Amino acid sequence: MKRPRNIVILTGAGISAESGIDTFRGGGGLWEQHRVEDVATPEAFARDPDLVLRFYDMRREAIQTKQPNPAHIALARLDREWPKSEGGEVLIVTQNVDDLHERGGALNVLHMHGEHLNAWCTACDMRLRWTDPLIHRPSCPLCGEPALRPDIVWFGEIPYRMDEIHEALSAADLFVSIGTSGAVYPAAGLVRTARDLGMQTLELNLERSQGSAWFHETRLGPASAIVPTWVEELLR
Repeated sequence: MKRPRNIVILTGAGISAESGIDTFRGGGGLWEQHRVEDVATPEAFARDPDLVLRFYDMRREAIQTKQPNPAHIALARLDREWPKSEGGEVLIVTQNVDDLHERGGALNVLHMHGEHLNAWCTACDMRLRWTDPLIHRPSCPLCGEPALRPDIVWFGEIPYRMDEIHEALSAADLFVSIGTSGAVYPAAGLVRTARDLGMQTLELNLERSQGSAWFHETRLGPASAIVPTWVEELLR
């Protein structure tokens, strides 16, 4: 593989699973004993807001007890050291709504599906850091309205910052996908965009994803093992 200058890394649930964060696609289509349709769509929130808020309150509380694993820490090292050593840039685009990349030390992280530790005020359209429960309908600190919801991109909503993602891809030499199923769009289509742009593509995953055929190279294994090995090779 040609040595890259600019790298875009897409991460999914598989990189955080080893930190104890459940994935959407385990358990026969259940997510912590809930159907995705009941807790992760705008329709679900309109139908039963208490169920949805209670669910995300539990997730928000639980995520604050989890710790970054060696894969998060290795990517943070790459994020910090790559621009200094090669004059290029590393962008981590994550589908995950936890903050383990940041707590692992990464600086250049883009959350395309939102963040558990943020709230979105649907009255004034502001997003703010939020670590407490939402079930009791607290008022927005900015406008005073009790209109806060989880700042999560639910199924049927448009992911965040897609223009920035495609701009980064257009300047990249290497696209890497880590811990993704290859089933959720538009994230699953980024590898095709990368191939169309002529860049190298690499998949690091526990098992082959649904889009595995689009990658030039696939390495299989636990993220906490194969990601640090790859980062070490790249930095050498």
